[in-house]
Amino acid sequence: MKRIIAFIGAIVAFLAVALFTQPAQNDSTKLAQQKNIKIGILQLVSHPALDQIHAGIITGLKDEGFKEKKNITIEFQNAQGDQSNLKTMAQQIADRDDILFGIATPAAQALVNSANKTTPIIMAGISDPAGSGLVKSEKHPGANVTGSSGDSPLEKQLKLIQDIMPQAKNIGVIYTSSDAGGQSNAKKFVKLVKKAGLQPKLYTIANTNDMQQISQQMAGQVDAIYAPQDNGVASSMKTLVNNANQAGKPVFPAADTMVKDGGTAAYAIDQHDLGRLAGQMAGRVLKGKKTATYPVGFVVKGKYVLNQDQIDKLHIKIPAKIMQQAQKNGRVIK
Repeated sequence: MKRIIAFIGAIVAFLAVALFTQPAQNDSTKLAQQKNIKIGILQLVSHPALDQIHAGIITGLKDEGFKEKKNITIEFQNAQGDQSNLKTMAQQIADRDDILFGIATPAAQALVNSANKTTPIIMAGISDPAGSGLVKSEKHPGANVTGSSGDSPLEKQLKLIQDIMPQAKNIGVIYTSSDAGGQSNAKKFVKLVKKAGLQPKLYTIANTNDMQQISQQMAGQVDAIYAPQDNGVASSMKTLVNNANQAGKPVFPAADTMVKDGGTAAYAIDQHDLGRLAGQMAGRVLKGKKTATYPVGFVVKGKYVLNQDQIDKLHIKIPAKIMQQAQKNGRVIK
């Protein structure tokens, strides 16, 4: 009897050790096994660049096998630029959903402030993830946040302005004071302009309501205008372009979608690609990849995007090489 009891005890001890020494499943692995995963997407505001990122997220999730009506339910919230809406919506989806997306820096920050420390948060198209405090570093995020970043190819964007307008000396740069990514991009661009021996003129708007007055003032003082990857500027592109056109000044935006809204030309990364990468990364997190050690993904390859109507309207001559590359690998909007 003693031997039997000892044998049973040994088995129990073995099973206990085996149970507790197995690697614990992380939350994301458990999520992938759910029949229906709840995905929350929070977008700062509606404008073409962010809308393209949103569409790309859906594509990226499908790439990884996650589809609506099959194994995921998507809850989409758009704060329409209202900070109080942003905070409320972030709290709502943080309480309800299993994995979260933040489209634009303020949206991602709102989710970080609202969610617990284990719910995965995927940034989508964030210009400066570490500088905005969302991750410890791009290579080692360090917590429950990772995602895609699309830092503007600023040097190539300045080169584009110089190639198209070699006579331009005064370059206007406009950004929104409350947009961390826009502010960062604008100040980096100003440094490059100075380094190139040109004169930058920096203009700031507090919100889209300021664009009419500030852009009108700017258009009369510069030779060309640079519009960085900035949500406030992107949301009021038509006002900016209208005032620039009246002064006969071209606008060179950072995002491809902003060319369609009246920009003259851009060398830009594809916004849909930024969203798609974020969606793919989310799919891999759901399959078990840990956000803390999953480096931020970057989209770095750009393309030329030209607005033929604006080129004709402003009587601008596009160098043949740039036109050829836009026609072959980029886009000419007519």
